[in-house]
Amino acid sequence: MAITLVNPEGLPKVDIYRQVSIATGSRLVHIAGQVARDADGGHVGEGDLAAQTERCYLNIGTALAGIGGSFDDVAKLTAYIVDWTPDKMPLLMEGIARACARLGVTPVPPLTGVGVSALAEPDLLVEVEATAVLD
Repeated sequence: MAITLVNPEGLPKVDIYRQVSIATGSRLVHIAGQVARDADGGHVGEGDLAAQTERCYLNIGTALAGIGGSFDDVAKLTAYIVDWTPDKMPLLMEGIARACARLGVTPVPPLTGVGVSALAEPDLLVEVEATAVLD
């Protein structure tokens, strides 16, 4: 694996993800923001932040598998969440946990969450983009 995930001393310890990723591979991969769409473009989890988050992560896993990688190669994630408020955190974390369980990923790489007013289509509640490093 080209990615090592760590929580350095002096930073908060977050159970679900690590604060820092160290990349040593040679191929830098940028994955476009993934949304709650299945392989045929069908809508997934309408009105359900957890289900949409899960699908975003699964789509990232699919993208990586298509180029010979896996979620273990992810160095950084950015999630854009519509109308973010702190009370949405449990749903976001539920979706991440479900996806990670299905993908066999633990811990999750560093994640930055950004609240936005809207995404490209009105039914979308979250979009997640990834940066990965492969050997």
